[in-house]
Amino acid sequence: MQQSGQPRPPHPGSTGARRRVLLVDRPGRLDSLTARRRIAAHLAELELVYAAEGGPVARGLGGLSADAALVCDDPVAAGELSGAGLPVVHVHSGHAATLPPVTAAGRYAHRPGWLPGPAPASEVPVRPAGVIAPARLGRDRARSGCLLLLSAWEAAEDELRAYVTEVARPLAREAARRTGSCTVVCDAGHERVREVLAPYAEVRVHRAADVDVDALHAAAGAFLASPTLTAVSLAQTRRAPLAFLPPLGPHQDDLARRVRRATPIPTADPAEGIAEDPAGPAPWAGVDPAADDLRGAQRIARAVRQLVLAPTGF
Repeated sequence: MQQSGQPRPPHPGSTGARRRVLLVDRPGRLDSLTARRRIAAHLAELELVYAAEGGPVARGLGGLSADAALVCDDPVAAGELSGAGLPVVHVHSGHAATLPPVTAAGRYAHRPGWLPGPAPASEVPVRPAGVIAPARLGRDRARSGCLLLLSAWEAAEDELRAYVTEVARPLAREAARRTGSCTVVCDAGHERVREVLAPYAEVRVHRAADVDVDALHAAAGAFLASPTLTAVSLAQTRRAPLAFLPPLGPHQDDLARRVRRATPIPTADPAEGIAEDPAGPAPWAGVDPAADDLRGAQRIARAVRQLVLAPTGF
């Protein structure tokens, strides 16, 4: 399966090299990974070269020539690439009170426009991105099974093991029983998650960096997810049901509390499993559609494209 943002071959009949964009994210953080993929989906006319967090390319291009860079949630890489003379657009995924300082030509913060509470403060100008939505907004008609999206990027090893054993395992087993199957996707600690869930043949475990989360959601009949921007954007843009997993860490807890001030997202209870009707009505009727145009990915892609074509005019 080819992921969005991976290098593409030149167009047939091309007579010259295409402009090149370097893509950097934090693959162990779900929101960073999905933001990079969704933005890259709108840059198909450019040559896209991917470098994971801390890779040799991110640490100084590694001899690679590029015209611009899209960096998601890696202020250090953004600063190093900017210092090397490469125009950079940096995207921060989150709603934290204060954003880290970033050296970049363009800076964006991924945060739904309707999310209650103050916007993140920053020492340097940061543009609001709004919702970074998936490129495909529809869902499969013949969807089935359950997608359980687990983000553990802030969790310690012992904390993750206890969480998977006490929370994710009973929920995944019950979801599989009620819907026929359960696909678990996790960002960090996927080996530990796979180890705990290995005995259950009806539960499949994948690392988020290896699969298309947006496509898996489109094909799923039920959706359980850690409180993340990825989960919220999937459910909101597709007007789909969502139940939050119990939060794993203060960042997730804060996001869940804020989202619930706008719309009543339930929390899945490990003792009770998922709702009897996992395909029931979506809780998005109360969110004002005028509060966010859902075009954050297009907006950031436009900024990257502008840097490629006219880096001094951004």
